[in-house]
Amino acid sequence: MSDAVDAIIDQWETERPDLAADLAPVRLFGRIQRLALVVDKSVKSVASGHGLDVGEFDVLTTLQRSGPPYALTAGTFLKASMVSSGTITNRIDKMEAKGLVERVRDGEDRRTVKIRLTEHGHEVTRAVFADHLANYARLLADIDPALIDNAADSLRNVLEALGDTDIK
Repeated sequence: MSDAVDAIIDQWETERPDLAADLAPVRLFGRIQRLALVVDKSVKSVASGHGLDVGEFDVLTTLQRSGPPYALTAGTFLKASMVSSGTITNRIDKMEAKGLVERVRDGEDRRTVKIRLTEHGHEVTRAVFADHLANYARLLADIDPALIDNAADSLRNVLEALGDTDIK
């Protein structure tokens, strides 16, 4: 059986036979990129069903999983998301207008502003995350669980080898 990545590799082998031996990484990275596109499209659909974009979904779930008091600095988001400070500011402004988050001054250092989930933000996060997990289950429903476990373990090993072992 072959997939789109196999077809891409075949095309490159025909076009650039001199690089055929160097195409091995495309087998992994090409599939990761294509899988990311499939998943991203599906996640966007779930988020938009709740009136969110993917960036807002990411902020909400990051705040929720951070635990009480469900508040982080904008700098924390900046490090985690690899977007510009202007992008974070605009995203937070938009979410604040929707009543999902609020800016609060840190009690210990009044210069520090944290972004905190509102009660409405908690409600939306609970709903959208439940739908998100159901969506993931739907995407994988027809795939052998052992294959999923093996793929997850293999990708963990690749990420560890590349040094990606922390969420920060």
